[in-house]
Amino acid sequence: MTGYLQEMLSYPFMLRAAVLGLAVSVAAALLGVSLVLKRYAMIGQGLSQVAFAALAVATVFGWTPISVAMPATLIASFFILRIQGRSGLHGDAVIAMISSLTLAFGVFLISLSTGINTDICNYLFGSILAATEFEMYLGLGLMLLVIAVYLICYRQLFNLTFDEDFALVSGMHIEVYRSLLALLAGSTIVLGMRTLGTLLISALVVFPAMTALQIAQRFRSVLLLSITISVACFSLGLLLSYAYGLPPGASVVLLNGICFVFAYGRRRILARV
Repeated sequence: MTGYLQEMLSYPFMLRAAVLGLAVSVAAALLGVSLVLKRYAMIGQGLSQVAFAALAVATVFGWTPISVAMPATLIASFFILRIQGRSGLHGDAVIAMISSLTLAFGVFLISLSTGINTDICNYLFGSILAATEFEMYLGLGLMLLVIAVYLICYRQLFNLTFDEDFALVSGMHIEVYRSLLALLAGSTIVLGMRTLGTLLISALVVFPAMTALQIAQRFRSVLLLSITISVACFSLGLLLSYAYGLPPGASVVLLNGICFVFAYGRRRILARV
């Protein structure tokens, strides 16, 4: 397996995919813990479908995909939180409505133009060939930004995650931190779509956090374990996809699913002992 790893990383496009994927894995794992605990887990799926609609617009008009998808997704993430906070609607219902509408708009727009093309399929299902050097550096920058936010604002994010009422009473500007989480999540979704695709990227947000929560109890431990699981599953999934010709996105998600099943089963068994 070491030989496959050395051979894989000798190709520039595989190296770009590995670096971008690992960076997104770390960012998604950190953000996923807060999003899952706050029951915003479906925001990943919703934002990925918003990004798909933005990509459809960029494809139709011949614009650079990421230059359209990134701002559109960031605006949508902020908009979702504002609706949740002021409309009285349930969070999952808001996400479901917005994601369905944007996905339908993207499909409708594509059907009126040239139809589904290779670039759109890459964003839907992921492609290790698609990651550019610019996106790789963006991913590294995003990862460092997310890590910095959690290091600097750990106490605020802890309070926001577990007790918004206490955070509000203590004078914390919870809207700022909620918006920050949503904006970082939107950026992670857009960059991660290159390697995992629209249909699978939300799993990278949910599965590592859910698996870590089955094992660890403390917030800090859950964060670190979530990163470890996410990085391990992505690395092994990418390596298996290269060695055996498997789809990388599906391989990564399936490995995450296997880890969750084992962690959940272990917790159930220990609870009965």
